Order: sequence, then structure tokens, then C-alpha cells
Amino acid sequence: MTAPVCTSASNAATAVAQTAFPYPSFSSYVKARRPVLLRTARSLTANPSDAEDLLQTALTKTYVAWERIEDHRALDGYVRRALVNTRTSQWRKRKVDEFTCDEMPEPECEPGGDDPAERQALRDAMWRAVMKLPARQRAMVVLRYYEDLSEARTAEVLGVSVGTVKSAVSRALGKLREDPELGIAR
Repeated sequence: MTAPVCTSASNAATAVAQTAFPYPSFSSYVKARRPVLLRTARSLTANPSDAEDLLQTALTKTYVAWERIEDHRALDGYVRRALVNTRTSQWRKRKVDEFTCDEMPEPECEPGGDDPAERQALRDAMWRAVMKLPARQRAMVVLRYYEDLSEARTAEVLGVSVGTVKSAVSRALGKLREDPELGIAR
């Protein structure tokens, strides 16, 4: 064993440890019985992490009541009861998200009654129509509507004027309205 370099610092650390943790017998109890108590906690929960949290909570409750416990030979029973009571409280407070039923509910339809397959077919047709546009118009439509950039930001990205973006996007939308595959009503 090495001697401390600064005895006053060593004495101060010991004093702090004693004042910060006034029950050294609790510390020795936890060190000695932790594996057994953790096994009990694991038998109460399915998840090892939850078991460690449960044990920590039960040990906290035991620590708070340490002075009131008269028979320290019965500590295991006290901690086990704290484990069971804590787990029961957690179980009672849990939020139930799932309910059993006899029949599977039908998925809720979105307003308009669109079928997901029809929506996907429309998206595919839209992309095919966009791909038919000239490269410059296609870039402006994609930046403006798919990337949701403003007209000014689109003009800045492409290095053109705002008026050019407005007129090119207007012509592109006109071509998309006329595309027979989309069947957009005018």
C-alpha cells in the first residue's frame, strides 16, 4: 500500500465520503448482496436493463428507510418486498397502447377515398410527365415544387432571373396539364 502524497487531502476526502454517505453498513450490504438481489429483479422483469433500474429504485427506498429498519438480518426480505411493490406499481401505471379485438379494423381512408395503389400510380405518371419536360423546365419544376424553394431561391440556384423562373414554370405546368397520361381536368 502506498502512502498518500498529501495527508490533508486524503483526510478531507475521507471526511467528504463519510458525510456524503452516512451509512457504511448499507454500502457493504449492497456490495455483498447485489448479485442475489439483481437475480430477483431479473425474475420480475423481462429486460435486464429494467431489472437494474428496478433494483436501483428498491435500493433507494431501502436507503431512505435504513434508520427505521430494526432487524438488519431481514434486509433481504425488505429489499425483495420493495422490489415486488415497485414492480407492481410500475405495472399498474403503465400505459396500454394495444387492445385485443375479435376482428382486425379496416384502415382509415384518407379524405377523398384515394386508394394507395392509385396514388402511387398517379405519382409515377406525374414523374414520367415531368421527365418529358425540357431539362431547364424540369429543373425549375423540381426545385420549385418538389424541393419547395421560393421563386427567388430557384432563380438564385439556377443563375437566372425570377421572371425567367415564373415564365418557365408556367409553361411547364401548362404542358403537364395537357399530358394525356395524367388526365388532369381543365
